[in-house]
Amino acid sequence: MWLRNCWYVIAWGHEIPAADDSRLFTRTVLGEPVLVYRTAAGDLVALEDRCCHRHAPLSVGRREGDCVRCGYHGMKFEPSGRCIEIPGLDAVPPKARVRSYPVVQKNNWVFVWMGDPARSDTALLPDNFSCESPDWKHRPGYLHYDTPYLLICDNLLDFSHLSYVHEKSLGGSTRIAQARPVIEPVPGATPDWPQMGIKVSRHIQDVPPPPFYQRFRQFDTHLDRWFVYDFLLPGTLLMHSGGRPTGAAPDAPGPSVRLHSCQTLTPETETTTHYFFQQSHPVGEGDDTVTESIYNSLIGAFNEDRDMITAQHRNIALDPQRAMLPLAMDAALIQFRRLLQTRVEAERQGPVAA
Repeated sequence: MWLRNCWYVIAWGHEIPAADDSRLFTRTVLGEPVLVYRTAAGDLVALEDRCCHRHAPLSVGRREGDCVRCGYHGMKFEPSGRCIEIPGLDAVPPKARVRSYPVVQKNNWVFVWMGDPARSDTALLPDNFSCESPDWKHRPGYLHYDTPYLLICDNLLDFSHLSYVHEKSLGGSTRIAQARPVIEPVPGATPDWPQMGIKVSRHIQDVPPPPFYQRFRQFDTHLDRWFVYDFLLPGTLLMHSGGRPTGAAPDAPGPSVRLHSCQTLTPETETTTHYFFQQSHPVGEGDDTVTESIYNSLIGAFNEDRDMITAQHRNIALDPQRAMLPLAMDAALIQFRRLLQTRVEAERQGPVAA
């Protein structure tokens, strides 16, 4: 169940070579190989990474100015996707072209629009402000999953798993699983998108500091913790989280933790997923060792997630028709899946995507 008329992250901005770098970057999104590069002016170009002639990847060809030449038979394509030269032919057939995709960079995330280019709308881009802000520090991360992306969405929409999957890392208390989240709609960005996602708020009072916090800040008291995040279509989490000594006012002096996290899921194929993530801390509330500690803790915790979800996926594959047992803790993921299904159905009833 993929939504096509929306933005998907294909890369961190630093992954795309600079304009004067001849290397070509490629990554598969929704089962489509996509080539991304920068023109001499620094503009981003996204083309189908499949020559229209014999379907060889353009990414194994070469850059020639702002164009790309196929490494198999030498066809040359301009940034629009139109072929402008075929060795040995005097004229280029009008059908000699590859698909081009709307592409934009925002706060170091590079987004591609996988549906109808005429419907691309930057108003639908998420506010991943802490990915590139002078007020926040982080180290960017990427993981590859051999699982469908919706299983990872489910995991991010139900933080009760922190008590068990991440007992010795991000969690540290069974009270997280016992806390009941508040779930609210996230208003739409445009009239055509009346709802962008759901907001999940989970507050946990008077719990021990998790091992994650203790790695970069020492506490000798229990904490009040919070996780407040928007989970937006097609699969992006934007979260404020943290902890302060139990009973302390939000602006009280003393040790506390404030974090902002941006995580997004991009389906590679039906059964594989790209996972882009970072967790930022405010500048002035920790040095580079804190940044590195947070990153290393996330890698460890997200590998715990990946191991669990991969094992889950293997079990599901053995009997795909077996129904799961819905429970109260599934409320957020059920609401999100219903919202996604509504958008997918609306898209199918509208103009056919290019």
